[in-house]
Amino acid sequence: MQHTAYSIQKSEAQNETTSNNRLTARSAQHAAAFKLTVHCSKLVAILCLFLFSGCYSFKDVSIPPAVRTFHLDLIGNTARYVNPQLSPQITDKLRQKIVNQTRLSPAPENGHFEISGTITEYNVSTSGISPNSQTGQQTASISRLTVGIKLTLKNTLDPNDPKTNFEASVSRNFDFDANLSLTQAEPQLNESIIKMMVDEMFNRIFSNW
Repeated sequence: MQHTAYSIQKSEAQNETTSNNRLTARSAQHAAAFKLTVHCSKLVAILCLFLFSGCYSFKDVSIPPAVRTFHLDLIGNTARYVNPQLSPQITDKLRQKIVNQTRLSPAPENGHFEISGTITEYNVSTSGISPNSQTGQQTASISRLTVGIKLTLKNTLDPNDPKTNFEASVSRNFDFDANLSLTQAEPQLNESIIKMMVDEMFNRIFSNW
């Protein structure tokens, strides 16, 4: 009986030792896996830092790290028909958008980015026609206003960089009821025109590289 009890105690001790060894092995495996995860995370962070160290990114905006200021000239207007509200309002909204969505600070002159533009197109054409029920002839049902701006960007810190030194044209179409004259339609269209043209210019400057 004593020999049997001793055997049972020895077996239990061996089982406990085996169980402890398994727990120790599992703990070591978990520790090794944790260290590997931390190491991989550090490698990924270093790799990302290396890849993106050459530019600044924010909300799909890319800016060279040395560029910290911008100067925006008043948007000019050389279109055949001049909407007097567009030039100052587009200029103001574009300046606000750059301040709010980039890290650049406005400069009264000599900014790292020099931005200018001119409204070159403000034309109305016929976009849609429909039959006149009374005369049977085709008449205009939709008029289309096309607004175009010639945009210029200069990087005073790196004037040879083609990505940040260029001239480009941006344009958008705005449809309205053909029964309205342009003068009548403009109060309805102005807000959309300003927002869309500012977005086009901003994207061309900062997000189209």
